[in-house]
Amino acid sequence: MFVSRRSEAMRQALEGADIVPLTMSLIQLTGDLTLLDAVRPHIRGPWDYSHSVPDDLAAAIRSRLDAELDRLAAGGQPALATPAPDRIRAMMSAAVGEEVPAEYVPMLLQQMSLVAEPAAPPEPEAPVDAGRFRVVIVGAGVSGIAAAIRLRQAGIPFLVIEKNPEVGGTWYENRYPGCAVDTPNHFYQFSFEPNNNWPRYYSHRESIWDYLNRCTDKYRIRDAIRFGCEVVSAHFDEASHRWRVTCRDEAGRETVEAANALICAVGQLNRPAVPALPGLADFNGETCHTATWTEGTDFAGKRVALVGTGASGVQIGPRIAGTAASLHVLQRSGAWIVRSPNIHREVSPDKTWALDAIPFYAAWYRFQLFWGFADGLFQALRIDPAWHGAPGSISALNEHYRTRMLRYIERELEGRPDLLAKAVPDYPPFGKRVLADPGWFSMLRRDNVSLETAGIARVEPEGIRLADGRLIAVDAIVFATGFQAGRMLWPMDIRGRGGRSIRDVWGDDDPRAYLGITVPGFPNMFVMYGPNTNLGHGGSAMFLAECQVRYTLSCLTAMIAQGWAEMECRTDVHDAYNRQVDDELSTLVWTHPSVNSWYKNAKGRITTNQPWRLVDYWRMTKDVDFSDYHTMAA
Repeated sequence: MFVSRRSEAMRQALEGADIVPLTMSLIQLTGDLTLLDAVRPHIRGPWDYSHSVPDDLAAAIRSRLDAELDRLAAGGQPALATPAPDRIRAMMSAAVGEEVPAEYVPMLLQQMSLVAEPAAPPEPEAPVDAGRFRVVIVGAGVSGIAAAIRLRQAGIPFLVIEKNPEVGGTWYENRYPGCAVDTPNHFYQFSFEPNNNWPRYYSHRESIWDYLNRCTDKYRIRDAIRFGCEVVSAHFDEASHRWRVTCRDEAGRETVEAANALICAVGQLNRPAVPALPGLADFNGETCHTATWTEGTDFAGKRVALVGTGASGVQIGPRIAGTAASLHVLQRSGAWIVRSPNIHREVSPDKTWALDAIPFYAAWYRFQLFWGFADGLFQALRIDPAWHGAPGSISALNEHYRTRMLRYIERELEGRPDLLAKAVPDYPPFGKRVLADPGWFSMLRRDNVSLETAGIARVEPEGIRLADGRLIAVDAIVFATGFQAGRMLWPMDIRGRGGRSIRDVWGDDDPRAYLGITVPGFPNMFVMYGPNTNLGHGGSAMFLAECQVRYTLSCLTAMIAQGWAEMECRTDVHDAYNRQVDDELSTLVWTHPSVNSWYKNAKGRITTNQPWRLVDYWRMTKDVDFSDYHTMAA
């Protein structure tokens, strides 16, 4: 969609738009690649603050773009709607101030919506008969919504079973104060459904939930969702080659749904983890978990203990501290927390107008975000066996980031050596999720806040007894302790071929799958956000969902077209892939002995995170190698 004739106010708004995406937009509109030579020396990175384009050059670009927008409004067309690969790569490299490898170009073009999304099938000539083929999707969160949209577009009948009364998954359930995305919103969205009207650069959960609701309604999938119904079991019936899915509604009534294919889109972050602290049941005060927060909960004037300093703890802590009589933060290990200039900023009207009205601007802005928050940091996660540098780092590059992060913490806690000694993590950067600072360190400096690192011995009726013998008297305990991520697909009773339970295969916390999606012995079952697919270095859940849904849809359309009753991952393929996963993970920071995180199971194996760059996983899931599967004709 191109712009119509604009007002003077819109011309002024052009002045507030970022110059680098504006330049790339102008190149596509005019075909003038000489502009790359003009701006390239002044761009040092993908951020809006990492360029020094001279004012006179920026003014000339804006003036010329203004004229181009008038030309488009009069019916003109862009010169380079889809630039040739060598040209687009040159533009990408200039836009981020470094060479973009050729292997990234196809993925980036798709993410920028400059080429058709491979997972978007053409409109079907006729819908598939539900009596012939039907899919059950478990969960209506990010992955479930993405799967339902693509199935709807492909004309494949489906039913979504969702335990909650609304869509959204984690963005419906997590309602604690301060809950927000920690990935830029213009990146944290489906590539096929861009939203140019995010109110903030890092929006609160209400905005993300609203976006998911709009997607649900726009693509007409709400009528295919059964809300308030929880899947308790799914058994594969070998005689009929179908899954028998038992779900229970809020009244306790059970129904059984038959499906040719089962998509488990419950993810890793849906069952809260509460530590089994001795004496917790005897506590006289309130207890709650951030993932099950009750709206209206108010700790004003109360003494509060916050257990956990991961993503949710760092977000909720400053909100509690502002009104509580006291806040005692109980920390097992510190978090690497970095400054993010846009963490509290609203998106300006100028930026919103540019995203919405200037052709290609939103695509180039998304590209910059993708490059900055995707694979750029991956090498900093790689352990250098020959590295003998400072403790708490794994390579020269990792030490570089550690120095930068440490410098920020030292500035924030200047004059408080007591806090600094506790707050600095004792593990290398990226060993756990690096967090954007919502005001955590300024919270720690408050008079009503204490940071406790002695460890918890037990809970008593009046409060928490620490390992050093001190009693922290509190009125409430808030658990920001995450989820039972390793217990994937729990508590559903899932049984595949021969009635074998998924728990027999995976145990309690050792899940494995081919590409994180398919499991031998469980035909026609596809897992979204499954084993070893969590993005620990960058990217977003939306990107991951699109990769996995694209792969799954290719499998389903092949089953229908070929008349296959079963499609089951080969054991040798599955095992070889998982050996690769473990080998790669052994070279990355998450396996470092100083890192104790939810990424590891009880035996120390990484079960949640994938060891691949985003471009690797995108390529792995772009096309299905059907020789990886046993198939059976109907």
